[in-house]
Amino acid sequence: MGNIVLLDDNTINQIAAGEVIERPASVVKELMENAIDAGATSIKVEIKNGGISYIRITDNGKGIAPDDMEMAFERHATSKIRKAQDLETVKSMGFRGEALASIAAISKIELSSKTQDSDIGYKIQIEGGRIINKEETGCPKGTTISIQDLFFNTPVRYKFLKKDFTEAGYIEDAVTRIALVHPEIAVQLISSGKTVIQTPGNNDAKAVIYSIYGKDIAENILDVNYEYEDIKITGVIGKPVVARSNRSNQLFFVNQRYIKDKTLTSAAEARI
Repeated sequence: MGNIVLLDDNTINQIAAGEVIERPASVVKELMENAIDAGATSIKVEIKNGGISYIRITDNGKGIAPDDMEMAFERHATSKIRKAQDLETVKSMGFRGEALASIAAISKIELSSKTQDSDIGYKIQIEGGRIINKEETGCPKGTTISIQDLFFNTPVRYKFLKKDFTEAGYIEDAVTRIALVHPEIAVQLISSGKTVIQTPGNNDAKAVIYSIYGKDIAENILDVNYEYEDIKITGVIGKPVVARSNRSNQLFFVNQRYIKDKTLTSAAEARI
């Protein structure tokens, strides 16, 4: 008899979770990107214990239809693409169809959502990848998803998480990056009851910078607006008076995605 066997779905999902979900900040990033794809103009993130014990993300996007709720937690389920050729033109923030399934496999989830056309919302509860309840509920248009006890059934992954305040810092970084590149969205981060980030969502990049970095930074930045062939560069750069001794606040985004790239860093420094 051979030694090769097919893994069961639960084991597959937990393995995928280790690849997609490294820490609470990964959950926040994935779910915020889902909210952006849903057309949200307001996203609120609430966390406790650095997101390890509790994460709740609320948006006012288009919501999830009741018939799609269970399917949304299946592996490789997505509303973003239909065939392989779509990969060449996809413009949404995400399309892998692994995030929700991976998160559900290693946590306890409650998701409630209502679409514009629905008179009432629906709620689904999942624990360790298993649906334990689905029912009607009263809720506003949009989606609220709560994640509790991240990695409760994968103690090896849990063991590698850092202290609560460190994990909270990673989440703050993730939320900051999304807020900066989406000034049209009002973003709020509440950590253990304290509002850490709150942006106005008025499509004013300087207002977002003011909200996150404060008055001194916001008053000492210059706009960058440059086009070369089919490349367009926009953003802001700080005056020497707000210069820092490290690159921690040097952020680059390509097609609204945060990236780290030595070439871009070197190019920016060569122009200073």
